[in-house]
Amino acid sequence: ALAEKISTLPEELRRSLTWDQGKEMARHKSFTVATDLQVYFCDPRLPWQRGSNENTNGLLRQYFPRATNFSHVSQDQLNAVALRLNQRPRKILDFETPADRLQKVLQ
Repeated sequence: ALAEKISTLPEELRRSLTWDQGKEMARHKSFTVATDLQVYFCDPRLPWQRGSNENTNGLLRQYFPRATNFSHVSQDQLNAVALRLNQRPRKILDFETPADRLQKVLQ
């Protein structure tokens, strides 16, 4: 599913993926072959090596608590949360939204 989603991104955004040491990327070599995207791993117990990801996880927890069973969450619900987060101004982006910044990158 991740390979399918990644392939829908513009090529400028598909340079690499940095992952933690979890089992969900055990097949990272086949993922790399399927997507031509290099996968890197952060060091164990050093979440700041993936700071924007950790921040996004915190934002997602506002909508989906840690114990959420995602088999009961619809794609429409996921899309609605993604839209809200992508339209939320961020201090790190000089109070632009991620959607605004993405449009600038793609122009």
